[in-house]
Order: sequence, then structure tokens, then C-alpha cells
Amino acid sequence: MSTQAFERTRLRTARELAGLSQTQLARESGLTPAAISQFESGAARPSPDTTGVLAGVLAVPPGFFHEAMVESHEGFFRSLRRTSVSDRRRARAIAHVAHDLAVHASSAQRFCSGDVPMLPVSGLQAERAEIEETAARVRAMWGLPSGPVPNVVELLEMHGIAVTRLPLDNTDVDAFSLPFSDHPVIVLGTDKNDRARSRFDSAHELAHLVLHGEQIWGVKEVETQAHQFAAAFLMPAEDIHDQLPTTVDWPALFALKRQWQVSLAALLMRARTLGRMSENTYLTAIKAASARGWRRIEPVPLGRPEQPTRLLAYLASADSAPVRAILPSQIVESLKTASTG
Repeated sequence: MSTQAFERTRLRTARELAGLSQTQLARESGLTPAAISQFESGAARPSPDTTGVLAGVLAVPPGFFHEAMVESHEGFFRSLRRTSVSDRRRARAIAHVAHDLAVHASSAQRFCSGDVPMLPVSGLQAERAEIEETAARVRAMWGLPSGPVPNVVELLEMHGIAVTRLPLDNTDVDAFSLPFSDHPVIVLGTDKNDRARSRFDSAHELAHLVLHGEQIWGVKEVETQAHQFAAAFLMPAEDIHDQLPTTVDWPALFALKRQWQVSLAALLMRARTLGRMSENTYLTAIKAASARGWRRIEPVPLGRPEQPTRLLAYLASADSAPVRAILPSQIVESLKTASTG
């Protein structure tokens, strides 16, 4: 166990993992709400016996409270209005556990060092051309050749991003990210059993890490920029422009879906954005897709979503024994289950 003193932010994380308010934790641990508040604020420090009680109630090893913790903002969530505060906080707490795993895996030389470039945009009103150029820069910095990205999740892990699936039974919690400076975390929703959508989610969250970091988040313009980046990152204009049809050519679009591993919706939007399709042609295609039920389930399935592997391989190794001893076992197991499902 770490010799570090009680880390107050760990108590909040453990409480949010358990889905408890300060008042509920106080009641279940036989303490006062004021005491819990003081422990979390750092105004007071629990005794070893009290720490043991809190650990028992929250189902975490006592050593969990003595690990250093890196703070981050509340996370890039796309569905703030549809996602409850408690669900967001629990998801964020799970992401902190994933970050813990990445830090320890990196120390054991079982995970790549983080090298996500920080390329902030000029502001909320940044032009699409700036976003496209930034996506091209990231591809160049990471040595990506032209054409489709073979495996987005594998690429993110190769550059030190901790990727996991979301082990929450809540379809309102979208993919989200936390911009830790050493090992950013991207959590992908397990409810999206669609390879194309999951790849786009991965690229969307990468956009937040690259473009926004700790600076701006939670507003519509930020989400628009992330969508623009994801489209440009997965479908570079110079590579795909001439391949995109100018008419509603479904066989051609099906073939492009297989080649680029993106959705029909993304291809149609890209054709519109790059000027290959007129606004009227694009709307005609969207209406036709809706009439056939393709907005909900598209034809030409691409198979199961890309799965993270690096942290799972670390957890399966003997090197992970020390960190598994200080992290909540049920959360670690749920991360493993969700990331292999």
C-alpha cells in the first residue's frame, strides 16, 4: 500500500462509484454528513478505523484511499440533458479507475506512453477548414498513411489513451472522455453494438482531447467541432472526395461503407460537406434511408465494434497484482466484462 496520507478525492470517487450521496454514506457508515463533507474537502482526516469503515461500506480496499489521484474536469458528455448527474458522476469515477490502471500499466511497461497532441482551436467559432487541417496534422504526427484507419481503438491505445467500454446499464450515457495529461481516458458505450458508430465515437472523443483538452466543453459548438474532426480524421477529404457519389447511388455507398468502415449517414454527410452532393440530393438520400428504416439500423453490417485490448492484457498479467489489490474489484471486473462483451 502507498505510504501517502488519506487522499480526500478518493473518497468522493469511491462514493460516486457506489452511487451514494454524502448523506447516504453518512447514514450507512454511522457518521455524520458533516464528517463526510469534511473528509472530502480535506478539512478533516478520518482515523484508520474510520477509513476501514468507509472502505467496507463503499466496497473498496482501504489502500484505495491512499493512492495519489490526478484531477480532471467533469468530462465530455454529449447527452447532458438526458443523462442524470449521478450517472455522469459514476461514469466519470469509473474512468478514473481506468486511468489508475493505465498509470500502473505504464509504470510496469505494459502500456504505451501518452503522446496525444494538444492542438487547441481558435475558439468556438473556428472554421471547418481549421478543424480539417488539425485532423490531418494528427494523422501525419501519428504516421497514418492515406485511406481508412484500420482500427481506431488500437490506434488510440498505441498512443497511450486508456480505452474501455462503459460498464453501465444506461443507454443515455454516451461515449465520453477525460483529458488526463498522461493517459487520457475514452469510454465507449456498450449499448452501441455497431462498428461504424463506435469508430466514429472513438474519433469524436479523440477530437475533444486534441482540440479542447481542459479548456472548453459542454456546449453545442464543441460537439460540432468534434463531429467535424471525426469525419475528417476517418475520411480525409483528399482521399475520399473523388470516391463519393454525386447521386443517391446505394451500391456505391454500400461499397464505401465496407471500405472506410463508417456509417452510411457519415458518408452522406461527408458527401454533402465536401460538395459532392447538393443539399437537395442529400435530403433525398436521408428521406429514402428513413423510409427504409436505415436511420435506426443500417444495411451492410460491419461486425462487432472494435475492442480495447491493452488494459485487459495488463489485467491478465501478474504485473497487475499490486494495482488490483488497491482498486475496487467489482469495478475492475465490470471493466473487463464490458470491454470483452
